[in-house]
Amino acid sequence: MQLGYCLVAPKRHLESWIHDMTEPEFLRFQSVVRRVALAVAATVPTERMYSLSLGSQQGNAHLHWHLAALPPGVPYDRQQFHAVMAENGVLPVDDASQRELAQRVRRHR
Repeated sequence: MQLGYCLVAPKRHLESWIHDMTEPEFLRFQSVVRRVALAVAATVPTERMYSLSLGSQQGNAHLHWHLAALPPGVPYDRQQFHAVMAENGVLPVDDASQRELAQRVRRHR
């Protein structure tokens, strides 16, 4: 899992961006997703930004977007969906480092 991996979720409980959002709401939400992605990319080295809408009625039934910055130099066979799968490794980042990184990302909003 990459440094800077984060979730963006609407404050209102929604389960589906297709059924629960009007087009203007979806476009406003995607504007927020983009702003967060830009802030993350300005904070950590980023070759490409991955954006995924994942979730399940059986697991997490709240609409959210995953953002994952791909750092430069990652071999192709370790990119894309492989790069965001927790079973392929999670960075051991302590809470203080996460808070500091979040503060740095917020400065770019």
